[in-house]
Amino acid sequence: MIGRRSKQTDVAHTRGGLQLKHLSVLAVSLLALTSAGCDDRAAAPAARAAFVRTEIVQQRDQQASVTLTGEVQARFRADLSFRVSGRVIARFVEVGVHVEAGQVLALLDPAEQQADVDAATAAVAAAESQLRVAKATFERQKTLIASGFTTRPVYDQAQEGLRTAEGVLEAAKAQLGSANDALGYTALRAEAAGVITARSLEIGQVVQAAQPVFALAQDGERDAVFDVYESIFFARLDGSRVSLRLVGDPNVTASGHVREISPVIDPKSSTIRVKVAIQDPPAAMTLGSPIAGTAKAKAQRQIALPWTALTATGSRPAVWAVDPKSRTALLKPVTVAGYEAGDVLISAGLEPGERVVIDGGKLLSVGQPVAYEGDRS
Repeated sequence: MIGRRSKQTDVAHTRGGLQLKHLSVLAVSLLALTSAGCDDRAAAPAARAAFVRTEIVQQRDQQASVTLTGEVQARFRADLSFRVSGRVIARFVEVGVHVEAGQVLALLDPAEQQADVDAATAAVAAAESQLRVAKATFERQKTLIASGFTTRPVYDQAQEGLRTAEGVLEAAKAQLGSANDALGYTALRAEAAGVITARSLEIGQVVQAAQPVFALAQDGERDAVFDVYESIFFARLDGSRVSLRLVGDPNVTASGHVREISPVIDPKSSTIRVKVAIQDPPAAMTLGSPIAGTAKAKAQRQIALPWTALTATGSRPAVWAVDPKSRTALLKPVTVAGYEAGDVLISAGLEPGERVVIDGGKLLSVGQPVAYEGDRS
């Protein structure tokens, strides 16, 4: 019994020793793994520098220009209308025809006006007859009162009759003159030389007095008329000079100056009408020709960067800059003054001499190292 118990005790000791040996090996392995992990973190490489293209900020003289399309119009335009009402019996011109001053454009039926002339002529003849009778009566009473064969009241009555007859004759003559004028108004004449630009009557049509039936663009000075948006006036334009050229033939050019700016905004188009006087307009700049006008703004020293340099921080525009000491990326908010083809104009937020990222900034983060060897600056 004692021998069997000793043998069991030896086996137990042997098993316990194996378990302790396995635990020791496991502990050593865990320590090795822990040490290896610490060594890996300690040996982690630094953040890789991003390669970008940069540019040194410089101020440049920027002179913006504004080009708009308008139309050549006459300086003086007039709506022509008859001064009397009537039925149109003749029309002699069409739209686009050049007319001379005094040329007859259309005729009304003169029957009514002719009848008024005839009636006024008869009234003048009757007034003249009455005046002759009143004058003879007055002369007789004048002779009789000098001889004492009439009374003062009768003499005064004859004198008053003479004055009345003279007034009636004057009124009749005035009425005849008005009737003759009305008869002459049945012929519509051009007030000045020019081109007919609109027509709104036909033969047989009944028109009213003062109803516009023709539009006349007078010969002489020409304007380039533009409808522009109000925001254009916020720019500081370089004087009132405007360069003009025909849209259909850019080789036909002229110069002009702003002559008139409408004080009100068109409620339909939300634009303001601007008229530019054309100096010595070429013959090719005919009425109605589409014309392009270019006005330049005053030159200003501004910072211009490529569009690719612009990013945002929140809702504000920004650009990536490079810290010259640490060569790390900085995000700088900026104020945009305007946009041009290929460039953005910066008015605040940058100083001349700073280095900004113009390409490759999409994947940058604040404080990230950057490399910019070979940039265009």
